[in-house]
Order: sequence, then structure tokens, then C-alpha cells
Amino acid sequence: MEDQICVGTIGGAFGVHGEVRLKSFTADPEAIADYAPLTGDNGQTYEVQLTREVKQGFAARLSGVRSKEDADALRGVRLYAPRDRLPSLPDDEYYHSDLIGVAVYDTGGVELGRVKAVLNHGATDLLEIVRSGASQTVLLPFTLTCVPTVDLTAGRIVADPPEGLLD
Repeated sequence: MEDQICVGTIGGAFGVHGEVRLKSFTADPEAIADYAPLTGDNGQTYEVQLTREVKQGFAARLSGVRSKEDADALRGVRLYAPRDRLPSLPDDEYYHSDLIGVAVYDTGGVELGRVKAVLNHGATDLLEIVRSGASQTVLLPFTLTCVPTVDLTAGRIVADPPEGLLD
């Protein structure tokens, strides 16, 4: 699924008539329906119709989902859209999936590790970096101050981590 971008996840049933709770990862949350049909990590393809906004997402109808049991069975399924259906990004924005696995170097050129995940807990994105030669990870704020350079063409990120973060 290299040419696919995760655009949302199913949170289970919403009500008793086959609707699902859908969490969108798109910049404009309602745009998730514009990228349909979406492919689930379960191998199924779904047309998406948003029915209303609910807490932390949307209630939605997915093609082929007819009952509460069908919807509950999809809890946790991630939904993907082909990269070519998504908008192009400005120079200073990145799809999270493009950052996974990229090598991270300090400003002196020493490799710090590789990006394992991009997390967001509300304030800002964080790069989870697996340190070179270690099993532990470090969370680096994904800000211009801490990450002045992202060069996806060269496959490298230059980081200037806060003092003490890597000790």
C-alpha cells in the first residue's frame, strides 16, 4: 500500500442502523468523503457518505455495511486513499507516511536515528525517533526550531534537538 495514505479510521458502530463512527485524519475533516472509494486495511473498499458530525468525528454510512454488527466488526480498521487523489502539499507540509523511515541527523551530520512514527497529542506534531544502535525512542517536536530541514528527496531530516533531549 505504498501509494496509499491513511485518511481515517473506523471507531465502530454509531447507532443500530449500520452507521459507523469515522475519525478523519485529513486537514479538512469533511474532505475524507471526497477521496472515496477508500480501501480498508482489511482489504475491503468502501464508498463513504457522511451523515452528521459527532464527537471526535463523523457518523457515516459505508457501502456494504448494513447492521450494527457489521459496523462493530470494522472497529479499528484504517482507511486509505490513493496518493494521487489527495491534494499537493505546500513546501513546508508533509504527509506523515512520507516521514516514516527517514534518517534523522543532527546539525553536525551525525545520524541520530530514523523516524518510527509521527504523533500528535494536540499541541504539535512529534517525531518518534528510534535512536541509532538503541531500542529506545525519543520524541522530538516537529517544529521549525527543532527540525530546520526536511529533504525527502535526499531521504534525510536535520534536527536541532533541545539540550538534554538525547542524553
